[in-house]
Amino acid sequence: MLDSCIMIMTRQINTYLILALLLMGIGACDPNAEEDTSQNGTIRLQVWAHAGQQAEREVLQSQVTRFSQQSGDVDVKLTFIPERDYNAQVQAAAIAGDLPDVLEFDGPYLYNYIWQGHLLPLENLLPSTLVSDLLPSITTQGTYDQHLYSVGVFDSGLGLFARKSALDAIGARIPSNAAEAWSIAEFNQILSKLAEQDQDRMVLDLKLNYRGEWFSYGFSPILQSAGADLIDRRDYQNSQGVLNNPAAVAALQHLQDWITAGYVDPNLDDAAFVNGQVALSWVGHWAYADYKQAWPSDLLLLPLPDFGHGSKTGQGSWNWGISRTSHHPSVAAQFISFLLSVDEVLRMSNANGAVPGTRSAVQRSLHYGDDGELRLFADQLMQGVSMPRPKTPAYPAITAEFQKAFQQIRHGVDVSQVLDQAAQRIDQDIKDNQGYPAAR
Repeated sequence: MLDSCIMIMTRQINTYLILALLLMGIGACDPNAEEDTSQNGTIRLQVWAHAGQQAEREVLQSQVTRFSQQSGDVDVKLTFIPERDYNAQVQAAAIAGDLPDVLEFDGPYLYNYIWQGHLLPLENLLPSTLVSDLLPSITTQGTYDQHLYSVGVFDSGLGLFARKSALDAIGARIPSNAAEAWSIAEFNQILSKLAEQDQDRMVLDLKLNYRGEWFSYGFSPILQSAGADLIDRRDYQNSQGVLNNPAAVAALQHLQDWITAGYVDPNLDDAAFVNGQVALSWVGHWAYADYKQAWPSDLLLLPLPDFGHGSKTGQGSWNWGISRTSHHPSVAAQFISFLLSVDEVLRMSNANGAVPGTRSAVQRSLHYGDDGELRLFADQLMQGVSMPRPKTPAYPAITAEFQKAFQQIRHGVDVSQVLDQAAQRIDQDIKDNQGYPAAR
C-alpha cells in the first residue's frame, strides 16, 4: 500500500514534499481517511492547529468539545502539528490537495499562503459585528488585497519590562504610554547611568538567546521608529533605499553600540532579568508571568524607545483561516466565530497570557483592561503603535535576510554594509519571483 501511495504522490509533488508527507504523516493516500460527512448527516470538520504550550492545547481541546456539543451535528477532528514542522506540512498538504477545513498559521507565512491561493476570504462568512469587534491589529494583519483572510483569537505585545527600583536609583523618567516614550538619546543616557550602578555593566536583555523570527519581530520596529522599514510598503517591490537608508543605518548603529559598550547581557540561561542581572528586558507579553513572579512589587512595563518617528512595536501571532478546498466553509466560519466569542477569547488569553483579540474581551480582561498591568500592550495594538509584517509573499525572504543582518550587526560587522547586502538579496528574491504578482 505504501508503494502505491508513493507512486501516486510522485506524479503530483517533488521529492522534498514526498519526504515531508512521509515523515509528517499526512494521509493523502490513506484508504481509511474519513469522508467529511457521515451517514447520519453529521458534518466532520477538519481543524489543524500548532502544538503550542500545553495550556493552549488544553483550552483548544475544551473549545472543540463545547462547540461540538453546542452545534449538535458537527464533529470537529482536531489535529495538533509540531510548530517547527507546521509550515512544511501545510505546503505539503496543499500540493497533495489535502488541506483541512480550518487551519491555524503564524504571521510570517500568511501572505504567502494567500498568494498561493490556499485561503478563502472571510468577510462574507463571519458576522460583521464580530469583525468590527476585532482589534485593528488583527484585521490589519489579516487583510490582503482588500480582503480579510485571517483572524486571531489573540495578538502579541512588545515592550520594555523594567525594575522600578533601578530606574528610581538613577532618577529616570517613567513613561506611561507610547507618546511619552524615551527618546533614543534619553534611552542611551539611561543605559549609561544604569551601567555605572552595575558591577558588570550589563543592564539590558535583548533575548539574544532566542532564534529566528524573534529578531524581525523584536527589532524591525527600530527601523520603523526611525522612519525606515524592511521594504517600501507602497508597492512591496523594493528594499533598497528603505532597509539601508541613512535612518536605518543610524538606528541599528545604536543597537550595535549597546552591544559594543557591554550594556547587553548575553542571557544564555534566559534568566538575566529574573535573576536581577539586568534592569531592562526588551521582550514580549509571554515573559510577564515569570517576571511578575520574580519582581511582584517592582515590575514596570514601558514602551520601546523613540528613534525619531514615535515608539513602534511588533504585532501578530497565530491566526485562523479557512482553506479554499473546504466543503463546509460556512460551518468552518461558525467554528472560528465560536473561538472569537468573548468567553472563549478570555479562556485562551488567560491560558497563554497574550492580548485578547477582541475589544470586548480586552475590556473584560484582568491584565489588559483599563486598569490592567499590561494595558500598554493593548493600547499599542488599538492605537496604531504596532506595525504589521510587510504584506507581501516575499516576507519569508525578508525576515530571513533581516535575521542574518541582525546577527552580523550583533557581532560587529559594519551596519551600512550589512544592510546594503540584505536589501540587495531581498530585491533579488522579488525579482526572481516576477514581483510576486497578485494573480496566481
